[in-house]
Amino acid sequence: MSAELSPKLMAQEVARFDALGDSWWDADGPMAPLHRLNPVRVGWARDAILRHFKLEATAGAPLAGVDLIDVGCGAGLFAEPLARLGADVVGVDPSLASIDVARRHAEETGARVAYRGATVEELGAEPRRFDVVSAMEVIEHVADARSFVAAAASLVKPGGLLLASTLNRTLKSFALAIVGAEYVLRWLEPGTHRWEQFVTPIELTGFARAAGLTRISLRGVVYDPLRAVWRLSPDVGVNYLFAAAKPDG
Repeated sequence: MSAELSPKLMAQEVARFDALGDSWWDADGPMAPLHRLNPVRVGWARDAILRHFKLEATAGAPLAGVDLIDVGCGAGLFAEPLARLGADVVGVDPSLASIDVARRHAEETGARVAYRGATVEELGAEPRRFDVVSAMEVIEHVADARSFVAAAASLVKPGGLLLASTLNRTLKSFALAIVGAEYVLRWLEPGTHRWEQFVTPIELTGFARAAGLTRISLRGVVYDPLRAVWRLSPDVGVNYLFAAAKPDG
């Protein structure tokens, strides 16, 4: 994507999420698909963190002591559950309206999340680094996926993890995530996604490798219409979850 288009694209994306306001946390509102997807991605992230850092899957706060930043956190749909699992969570997003909603919701629920209005590039200029950097449903909205992954990877401590969820660029994803979800089922507002911005697992693996990370997990996520739930699957043709590790030292 050309450099002159990037600022315009980013402004459009931020404005779209700014407009959501308090409807972010309405489970039956415009973010309903994300609410339905959330249990799967939170469970996958929890298990990936436990395995990688060799932590015990104890009840209560199994992620205690894990320093995590959720990049592109929106109003905190992913950040809050990770904080409830015991992680020390920072949520960052360029949408200041979303950050305001996230802060107010955290005050209401007692969630311990530190929210900031900033971009991943701005954070990269600061000294703090994290055990885990997550970017959930973010990569498909950025102007330059390679640069975004590099910036996110720079925030990962040696021995740490980058976790991401995104959409594959396939004919199947065009049919289901664009035509089906946006125009037929109306799960999402038409125009929410641009198919040409979707990133394949091979591309994401390459971006991570260029940033010094090694892929350690790739799982698909599919919708089960009979049970009306999302579940993990070997099928990465549409939605997928990706984890990459940074070497120690």
